[in-house]
Amino acid sequence: MNNTTYFYKDKPLFGLDIGYSTFKIMQVDWVSGRPIVSGYGFGRFNPAVIKNGVVTDFEPLADDINKLFKKGITGEISTRRVALTVPVSRTFNRPIKLPKLPDKELSEAVQLEAERYIPYPLEELYLDYAINSQNEKETDLFVVAVPKRLVDSYITLCEILNLEIAAIETTISAASRLFTGADRSDVPTILIDFGSRSVDITVFDKLLVVTGTVAGGSDDFTARIAEGLKVSLQEAYNIKANFGLEPGKRQKEIAEALEPILQQLLKEVRRVIRYFEDRSTGNQKIGQIITMGGGANMPGLSEYMTNMLRLPVRMTNPWNYISFASLSQPSAIEKPIFATSAGSALLRPKEIFK
Repeated sequence: MNNTTYFYKDKPLFGLDIGYSTFKIMQVDWVSGRPIVSGYGFGRFNPAVIKNGVVTDFEPLADDINKLFKKGITGEISTRRVALTVPVSRTFNRPIKLPKLPDKELSEAVQLEAERYIPYPLEELYLDYAINSQNEKETDLFVVAVPKRLVDSYITLCEILNLEIAAIETTISAASRLFTGADRSDVPTILIDFGSRSVDITVFDKLLVVTGTVAGGSDDFTARIAEGLKVSLQEAYNIKANFGLEPGKRQKEIAEALEPILQQLLKEVRRVIRYFEDRSTGNQKIGQIITMGGGANMPGLSEYMTNMLRLPVRMTNPWNYISFASLSQPSAIEKPIFATSAGSALLRPKEIFK
């Protein structure tokens, strides 16, 4: 038995989530079976260093991340081993159904099937899949393809930072791991992850089933409010954070300013719900909607979506599940932005080494 291999598997890791102009870091250690935050941090960078999800200017981004490591971490990041996330909006995701096949033939069949729906040469993609279910006749799979340029740029960045990559996954995969630990996950659920520039919408039914993305995230909410109410971006951010869609004297004008982006979001949520329920073999129905990410904490958003969709909508609260123990905690406004990095930090060795 090779003890070194098992030691490697059990080494701690931290989650690194690189967004449009911010990055979030969090390490979660398991203490007596409970996840405890040992360190976290948040930093900003010039969005010009990333184009279409690909890091193109490495040194400025690496410098900003190194600065956070040196003097911006609350608690301690005790490892150089990292789990990275790539934005869902830059990936191709699709559930597919194939006849039951031996492993080698299944892999080849996935490649052939992927060529039918991915508008990208397969030789320019990293392709992976997970088996959702299987019977004597059929196999249901969830296929993910990511441009090699994107992944390779992340690998180069980590080499500059002297980080050891343990895993690379999509942002929604990390978020779903957080959801299964923190929330009731025994009913088909829509997960909505509000990023700064886009919103990821996913059906989770024990596993990821289908994913969609809508352009327009929390930064766009702020811009819409600024334009509609004729205020500065900073004033609009304060209005969004303090009033949002909650009942009050400003609710009508805020709702009118956000109407186009909210209607687009609701349209995509309804489409994803129909897609899942129409294809459900057991007549399953979506039972709840869980929101997460920095834009999810806008006051009144959950209530607005509940009224419009006629489904219970609530923001996840993983911090009842993940403890900060005696560590100083982020503010209530900041906590949601750590959802993805926290989800990656929860990655267990058995998920990496099958």
